[in-house]
Amino acid sequence: MKLTSKAAFRKLAALYKRMGDAYADAATRVGLSCADCEDNCCTSYFQHHTYVEWAYLWHGLNALPEARRQDYLARAEDYAAQARQALDAGERPRIMCPLNDGGLCGVYEHRLMICRMHGVPNVLVKPNGQRVQFAGCFRSQALTREVDDVFVLDRTPLYRDLARLEMDYLGSKLRQLPRVDLTLAEMLVAGPPRF
Repeated sequence: MKLTSKAAFRKLAALYKRMGDAYADAATRVGLSCADCEDNCCTSYFQHHTYVEWAYLWHGLNALPEARRQDYLARAEDYAAQARQALDAGERPRIMCPLNDGGLCGVYEHRLMICRMHGVPNVLVKPNGQRVQFAGCFRSQALTREVDDVFVLDRTPLYRDLARLEMDYLGSKLRQLPRVDLTLAEMLVAGPPRF
């Protein structure tokens, strides 16, 4: 049975809280802090893959004052154009997220999963059993470079729960909809997901 948006958003907020707690624990264990970091991960080129997160992002965006929302949408248009140029030139884009205001996220409570989990050393075990390990951001790598027993966050259960929530949110539409593979800016430019 398909979840209502309200129910899905409530479950997603709870999952995001778990992600935040897991991230905070992992960051503490490796001594990672984002304070005064010269390499802002908000310039990383991330693609996102769930309709439920896309809809929740728009839920947060729609709660903002109109002028602020329009500013973010204009920035998203610019971001998307710059990213296309970089990709066409064979380069990986490094552009500031359109929701970043002086180092802070303009929709912090509604930010997407990768924005919450990036940085700490982590591992993901895919459904086929393949294990994918990430060393973390540059600062995290520097902190753990000479550490023998680095704590690695297993994000597999969190991703599994997000995938389950996506299935419950889409219901019977799951197999009919195209796969989401969009940057945050592209999600803004496209508008809220429709299905």
